Amino acid sequence: MPRKRIVIEGVVQGVGFRPFVYRTARAHGLAGWVLNDSRGVHIEAEGEASPINAFLDSLHSDLPPLAVVTRFDATDIPSAGEEEFVIRQSSGGGERGAQISPDTHVCPDCLEELFDPADRRFRYPFINCTNCGPRYTIVTGIPYDRPKTTMAAFPMCPACRAEYEDPGSRRFHAQPVACPDCGPRLALHDGRGKVVETCDPLRAAAELLRAGQIVAVKGLGGYHLAADAGNDGAVRELRRRKVRDEKPFALMAKDAGAVARLAEAGETELLLLTGVERPIVLLRQKEGHPLSAAIAPRNRYFGVMLPYTPLHHLLLEECFAALVMTSGNRSDEPIAFRDGDAAEKLSGIADAYLTHDREIHIRTDDSIARVMAGRPLLLRRARGYVPRGVTLPRPQRRVLALGAELKNTVCLSREDRAFLSQHVGDLQNPEVHRSFAKTVDHLRSILEIEPEVVAHYLHPDYHSTRYAAALGDMPRVAVQHHHAHLASCLAENGVAGEAIGVIFDGLGYGADGHIWGGEFLVGGFSGYRRAGHFAYVPMPGGDAATREPLRMAISYLIHAFGEDLPDLPLLERVPERDLALYRQMIARGVNSPLTSSCGRLFDAVAALVGLRDKVSYEGQAALELEMAIEGEGERASYPFEIEVKGESLILDPGSLVRAVVADVRDGVGVGTMSARFHNTLALMVREVCLRIREGTGLDCVALSGGVFQNCVLTEKVVPLLENEGFRVFTHSLVPPNDGGLALGQAAVAGECVD
Repeated sequence: MPRKRIVIEGVVQGVGFRPFVYRTARAHGLAGWVLNDSRGVHIEAEGEASPINAFLDSLHSDLPPLAVVTRFDATDIPSAGEEEFVIRQSSGGGERGAQISPDTHVCPDCLEELFDPADRRFRYPFINCTNCGPRYTIVTGIPYDRPKTTMAAFPMCPACRAEYEDPGSRRFHAQPVACPDCGPRLALHDGRGKVVETCDPLRAAAELLRAGQIVAVKGLGGYHLAADAGNDGAVRELRRRKVRDEKPFALMAKDAGAVARLAEAGETELLLLTGVERPIVLLRQKEGHPLSAAIAPRNRYFGVMLPYTPLHHLLLEECFAALVMTSGNRSDEPIAFRDGDAAEKLSGIADAYLTHDREIHIRTDDSIARVMAGRPLLLRRARGYVPRGVTLPRPQRRVLALGAELKNTVCLSREDRAFLSQHVGDLQNPEVHRSFAKTVDHLRSILEIEPEVVAHYLHPDYHSTRYAAALGDMPRVAVQHHHAHLASCLAENGVAGEAIGVIFDGLGYGADGHIWGGEFLVGGFSGYRRAGHFAYVPMPGGDAATREPLRMAISYLIHAFGEDLPDLPLLERVPERDLALYRQMIARGVNSPLTSSCGRLFDAVAALVGLRDKVSYEGQAALELEMAIEGEGERASYPFEIEVKGESLILDPGSLVRAVVADVRDGVGVGTMSARFHNTLALMVREVCLRIREGTGLDCVALSGGVFQNCVLTEKVVPLLENEGFRVFTHSLVPPNDGGLALGQAAVAGECVD
């Protein structure tokens, strides 16, 4: 009899993999065994050649929904003469490599039970099985077993225990398994934290939402602030209380049919919406939708997700067109996830709290995605994706990478896998500091990775740099911001060699001490050189210039026209005293750091064309400039200049700015000017890449940085480069913004340290 030894690694524990193997082997009449070991799943199976081959095919093609295989080795071994197939007790020892599954949405089987009046879990908000439910957010340690999850506080009743121990049940070793007799329970509290006496907290919460009140709802990774999206007064009141003037709110709709009444969703968008990860997906709004205009002011898109917990499904059954489901926090603070903290941090915002007694161990926000150039693109990688690994081009040393100061994530690497954390936030907030440290510790614990080197931001005063220094004698590698962006894109795409990196973003500390952000790099993991960049202009007021695009507009006007500024509506909106101050700051170089940022150029143009003088959230001016474009018809562009200085190509936007000013004075429409600006940037990228290829022979281009979240620009740049014979790499599963920076840091440090 042929016998095979099969070793499988990846996300294969706690996802029903052993019972899947057991059932499949028995269906093919095979003998042998399956067990979990320290790295994954170990199988030995024997039988006739044809059933063995069919078994192997099934292991490749019929995986459980949450399983992700990263290694599959099958070797021939001598027959053992066994007569049946069994599940053996797990074995320990050896270096651990097993991975925890991300949290995932409630599966169709559980959903059917949820709404079946004959089922013992009818309308139970915590129904789950090995194919769905909480994972990452409830794990307190490894190995992944119930005592090392926050479900340890809920002993299983006999009925749940019987399912848990039955290899034929889809709840076999489902660690969060529970029912109304033994599991977590809902409770409703009023705005002061007092328990509301009701036999059905969920329906009572739904009544509050229908009455226009704001309810904090405890989910998988933290609290949402929920409001009826069709109630304009409730949405505007949520904005007022949360002090969130214009940044769009996320929505949750019952199903794909409900989404279709609100927004346009193509095939790829629908796949994203309905996938096991259930991210928020950016979708173009439909005209005449029934929702409040205050959900996404001056934006053509909604951020929409489908329900991903049983609790959400039960809420959306209460006949809402959609619910606002925005992160339960105040501005710049991390999402609230502990019950006591939620009552304190959301006091004055929430009218009531729909909560439960299953503890969340680690906070995790919702992931955000959009479709760009026909591919899914993650803008925020969190729930549903973390801690799933990213395959590196080649094995490297174990690295802890500490990410960026803003949109922070951290990353751990082992061999040829890198594990990005969930979105942590902006490290300028003290509460985020604490969340950052806990995230590092949690990821190290559940992955059992002891790093050999730590990678951090280049700036000496940033939080991640100080954290790295406090780790003692561990070797440290400081990675330049835009080099990390380049490396992140190459790592995600499995590119081990060098490439041209087009890295456009808002800001990043440069190797020369200036603020970079419009960069053309040449290099790979082991190093880079700056082959080109946008010309430096001053940022009057420093950080204030990122909040007030009009300051950048004035700086670019002075760059383009000198002291004799043209008559423009923008300058009429600036008080004479302020204008004189900005001029003086720029002329004397006082609190006016130099920047090559493409993001700041977007800000300047947005202000020049009259869209946005001040912003209330990061990237708002650039987003509104993108949103201003109507249709695909405009083909014209503005002039631009490329100057050679030493070994660098300098893109001078002076002539571009002068052409924009001419259009403003001629009364050209904002949408037309925006389209011409985007066309110009795309042509700039093509021209510079062509010149760099002449000198280097490189035909690979990596696009990264937050500006490449812009769908219009990216979808113009990619075909222009491909038509010139370039191979173009973009992001998909790793954000192009600073949320992907830690991956690049890890790839660079793993390459640089012997």
